[in-house]
Amino acid sequence: MAMMAKMRSLAPAFILTVGVLFVLFMVISDSNVMQALGGPSNDVGSVNGEPISYKDFQAAIDQQREARKQQGQDVDDENLDQFRDQVWDFVVSQRLIEQEVKKMGISVSNDEIRDIILGDNPPTFLKQNFVDSAGNFNRQQYETALFDPQNEQALINAEQSVRQYRINEKLQSIIMASVNVTQDEVLRAYKSKNIYVNSAEYAYFPISLFPDSTITVTDEDLKNYYDNNIDKYTVKEQRKLDFVLFNNQPSAKDSEIVYKDLQNVKSNFNEEDTTDFKYYVNIYSSQPYSIDTISFASLSPEAIDSLQSAKVGDIIGPVAVSGGVALYHLLGEVKTDNELVRASHILIKTNPNGDDEKSLEEANKIYYELKTGGDFAEIAREVSQDPGSAQRGGDLGWFGKGTMIKEFENAAFNGKINEIQKPLKTNFGYHIIKVTGKSNKNYIVERIFNPIKESATTRDERYNAAKDFSYLADKNGFEPEAKLGDYKVLSSGYFTADATSIPGIGVNMRLVEFAFDNGVNSVSEVFKIQQGYIVAKVAEIKENGLTPFDEIKDQIKPLTLKEIQLEKAKTLAENLKAKLNGNLKKINQLDSRISVRTTPRFNSESTIPGIGKNYAFIETAINGDTAKVLGPVEGPTGCFLIKVNSRSPFDSTAFSAQSSTLRNNILQQKRRVVLSQWLTELKEKADIEDNRYKFYGY
Repeated sequence: MAMMAKMRSLAPAFILTVGVLFVLFMVISDSNVMQALGGPSNDVGSVNGEPISYKDFQAAIDQQREARKQQGQDVDDENLDQFRDQVWDFVVSQRLIEQEVKKMGISVSNDEIRDIILGDNPPTFLKQNFVDSAGNFNRQQYETALFDPQNEQALINAEQSVRQYRINEKLQSIIMASVNVTQDEVLRAYKSKNIYVNSAEYAYFPISLFPDSTITVTDEDLKNYYDNNIDKYTVKEQRKLDFVLFNNQPSAKDSEIVYKDLQNVKSNFNEEDTTDFKYYVNIYSSQPYSIDTISFASLSPEAIDSLQSAKVGDIIGPVAVSGGVALYHLLGEVKTDNELVRASHILIKTNPNGDDEKSLEEANKIYYELKTGGDFAEIAREVSQDPGSAQRGGDLGWFGKGTMIKEFENAAFNGKINEIQKPLKTNFGYHIIKVTGKSNKNYIVERIFNPIKESATTRDERYNAAKDFSYLADKNGFEPEAKLGDYKVLSSGYFTADATSIPGIGVNMRLVEFAFDNGVNSVSEVFKIQQGYIVAKVAEIKENGLTPFDEIKDQIKPLTLKEIQLEKAKTLAENLKAKLNGNLKKINQLDSRISVRTTPRFNSESTIPGIGKNYAFIETAINGDTAKVLGPVEGPTGCFLIKVNSRSPFDSTAFSAQSSTLRNNILQQKRRVVLSQWLTELKEKADIEDNRYKFYGY
């Protein structure tokens, strides 16, 4: 029957939903359409000795990817590695959960399943197909469909779904047996939203009242700070890597192919001028058709030069543009009030001490050399002290008003094209300017754009180059081979064995494992990271232990100084508080440096102007006595005395009405945390072997 056909199609989706509902209540991202994997084999890895087959793992990837496609969110090649990591994390989690279920002896009897399916309130995914528009459940139709022999497979699927759901319920009840919510927690949650301080005064005692110069920090002070904060200086074992990165980037051949393709398009258009350009855009462009008005500021020099010499109707290109190659069809030109200038310059920096005679003398010498026939671009490359433009022969490209500093802008916009201007002084030094172009036009164009991407061939070549380097570096030494191959050796930051990301490299758990499984100077195989392929060497090992006091003595001096200043601020606040007799406004009479300010209305979730989200301040004001000076309360850079003048009353009736909802919200939040911690601990204790690199080139 049609309804059971619907039920049959919904049952697998329900299995996915309830399975993922358990896995951290959606803590694991994008797992709402995953399936629990079956038949073990020994391919991509294992969890506590239980293999995960390549076939099953790839099936999970394909299923998840297909689900994303149906939602219009396909995974592109650049994010495929990260996507596989998400699937792997889910599969590992599922295996760990299944293993724990077996250890605990959790099972669901056939009688339990029958009672759930035939009970007074069947699972929603089953009964929803038998509910009319008024919300009435047709019990008779439901039971008729269940016992129809034609629906045997659908019923089996439903039983499996219910069994999995009930197993998850039992497991959760065991894990969360100790989770409870106290009345104090409910009360705090209520107050955080419903209790407001309507009016409060405060006096602030900043540590700046005690300048650094007035405080002597002794070695004893430093040692006391170190001893009192010893947990901050206990470090885990750490590693540091040197590495060579083989970047993901298109080769010259990849670029050449894109250029050649667009050159062929251009040739076809010239031969068949009766076909409009839009036809070619729709076929060959990676971006949809549009008519755009563009200025020189958004174009490459190559495109600008081509446009300047073109006439309406011409096809310009192929030319390099940001991220790829473009063909432009020039439809027209329009004048604009936003004039653009292209200029080159040679910069001679001035002496930072203010003596710039030598700089001016050098600039004048270059100016006269240019005036007598010197090549501007060549001289700029040799002597200009602006490295960015010097390598381009001094060219600054096209720019509009408001881009450069005023003196330079005036000289450029008022200068004549190709005239060498006398040295101009700015804050940067002396500039010799040559205006090379001016434009007050924008261009109306159609365009075909295609990105230049790394091809599979190029990617294979880079992988093979990395593999060769790994072999030779292990045999002959990392640095010598890097030098021989003209590869730049980079260094990571320090990281621990539980690091999720390596500073300077990124996420790669297998690389972390390599670093901690090997000694200094060990050379790795090839690893895949987001930026490309990487070959690493263990450069340094820091054993776990306590960072010696002498090693960080200078580092903790500012912290010790701040702590001393804060103690002095608190002492001052306490002394003045004792003399106030509850009248905070008297404080300015006792110490003219201290003034009293008033807060706006706030509650526990507020950010208070001038104070910020200072939880100690807020909680003291909300829970402390009114009409009484409270504090001192510590802040990041000082302390406060507070007097609450008015606070909204506690409404016991409203609290009673909201208690149940608040308790349930807190309970659900605690359960999510407990489940997350439970699974994290399982993973930390588990023997997880990841061999995906054998199949995916990780």
